[in-house]
Amino acid sequence: MVDDMTATAVEILTAAGLEDVKGFEGYAPPGGAIHEMGGCCMGHDVKTSYLNKWNQCHEVANLFVTDGSAFSLTSCVNPSITFMAFTARAVDYADKQLKAGLL
Repeated sequence: MVDDMTATAVEILTAAGLEDVKGFEGYAPPGGAIHEMGGCCMGHDVKTSYLNKWNQCHEVANLFVTDGSAFSLTSCVNPSITFMAFTARAVDYADKQLKAGLL
């Protein structure tokens, strides 16, 4: 996958008129250079998603997932701040649910 991403990036940049474009050579361990995503994606439909809009598991009320597995895909930028925002949002929701006796 990394080889294909590199080749595609070089192709795009060259087509845009850049010259002497070289792709990155070398590999990092899993998670070191790319952010793995997916596994328990968010959504409204229990049949097609694992988490609701609060990153809460549809089937296990006290399970919240706020890492990259909640995303079905990502762009080419670092998603860490988005993870932190989703975590803060999920914690706020869970706290309110706990105080209301719903969790």
